[in-house]
Amino acid sequence: MSSIDRSQSVGGTRTYEVRTYGCQMNVHDSERLAGLLEDAGYVRAPEGADAADVVVFNTCAVRENADNKLYGNLGHLAPKKAARPGMQIAVGGCLAQKDRDTIVKKAPWVDVVFGTHNIGKLPVLLERARVQEEAQVEIAESLEAFPSTLPTRRESAYAAWVSISVGCNNTCTFCIVPALRGKEKDRRPGDILAEIEALVAEGVCEVTLLGQNVNAYGSDIGDREAFSKLLRACGKIDGLERVRFTSPHPRDFTDDVIAAMAETPNVMPQLHMPLQSGSDPVLKAMRRSYRQERFLGIIEKVRAAIPHAAISTDIIVGFPGETEEDFEQTLHVVREARFAQAFTFQYSKRPGTPAAEMDGQIPKKVVQERYERLVALQEEISWEENKKQVGRTLELMVAEGEGRKDDTTHRLSGRAPDNRLVHFTKPDQEVRPGDVVTVEITYAAPHHLLAEGPVLDVRRTRAGDAWEKRNAAEQAKPAGVMLGLPKIGAPEPLPVAASGCGCD
Repeated sequence: MSSIDRSQSVGGTRTYEVRTYGCQMNVHDSERLAGLLEDAGYVRAPEGADAADVVVFNTCAVRENADNKLYGNLGHLAPKKAARPGMQIAVGGCLAQKDRDTIVKKAPWVDVVFGTHNIGKLPVLLERARVQEEAQVEIAESLEAFPSTLPTRRESAYAAWVSISVGCNNTCTFCIVPALRGKEKDRRPGDILAEIEALVAEGVCEVTLLGQNVNAYGSDIGDREAFSKLLRACGKIDGLERVRFTSPHPRDFTDDVIAAMAETPNVMPQLHMPLQSGSDPVLKAMRRSYRQERFLGIIEKVRAAIPHAAISTDIIVGFPGETEEDFEQTLHVVREARFAQAFTFQYSKRPGTPAAEMDGQIPKKVVQERYERLVALQEEISWEENKKQVGRTLELMVAEGEGRKDDTTHRLSGRAPDNRLVHFTKPDQEVRPGDVVTVEITYAAPHHLLAEGPVLDVRRTRAGDAWEKRNAAEQAKPAGVMLGLPKIGAPEPLPVAASGCGCD
């Protein structure tokens, strides 16, 4: 392993690539992994490179085919690694936490296996594997350091994830995540707010608060209203324009949270509220601690307090024992709630979960038919709800990489306050990701809106300045530069200016 092929290295420095699967928490963890590697002297592999010197898989264990997907990708890399002495492969995340030694047995060419609790060890484990010339498997059983204390390389210069808790105290019968992420552990509010203030000082204008069960925040520190207090505190941070959060649980969604959302101007009118099923018997079998009436009551209260709120959800079709009547109750809730968007999943059996051993597993053909009916209904509702936006004047935060056809259509894309995706006509003046434009919506499709007229206003922002600065730095240094996470505590003097796992 000491003989290193530098053919894909940049300027003699070893390159890395992080491949991410799963929820927003994994995306956030991958930013930490990239930050750790860059802090250790690696640089990001150029786009289009055949393979990096170090390839890291940050895995998810929620779906049934997660194992096959990982081993298929590892198999694809095996001949590349054999032909390239010095290349290393690491596997982390939830699947690594679950499978441990199995990964190295099935793919002996893997160099490092690490878990969800010790991502900070990756550079050390890579070096140890290189020196000792044998695989390093290290899985911590509990959190060693809160991930937000680690360096990071954010994917966006203008938007950032901020983790407020890790782990989950729920025992949903279909979900393996609590067993892999552990019990909920909350960060101190002062640390969270200090991180947000420091991010804003760097130019970030939008943050998304992250937690496996984000609105249960406070249970670990003994304050049931801690989450609503945190939202209100975010409203006092000068320069922070947009605050979002994901994913909440209906059990913990209290009136004080709704009030904080409605009364805090920079908390966006958007809510992702996982339903999973509209059937009370199925919810009971899932060990979901709410019922249909409670869920629809929350939706009604949110709509009364925030009339323009866009509400999205997660739904599982074909849970063991689900009858046609149960499924009809799910369709009923979808019709009543009128979600702007729904992330729909066919039930996936996961070894180690109670649901995997339940009687009444539904035949694939039945699950597929129900799934198609649900998707068709939600598509219809999404389109109808989007049509209500036509004629409205909205402020969009210009996004990067959101519009796949922007180059051919001569449009740009942005996100409305309620997080709807809007493609708009490119104005004559320069507009940068992170800047804010005002447009009038002229057309609605089920999954996006169009503003085909001229842009009504362009507001250049410090977030756009931050994007421009980073873009210039990346052009000067092809592999990119690390925007390190500011240290926790009071920010330094002002420098130059993104569904849970589907199981919450």
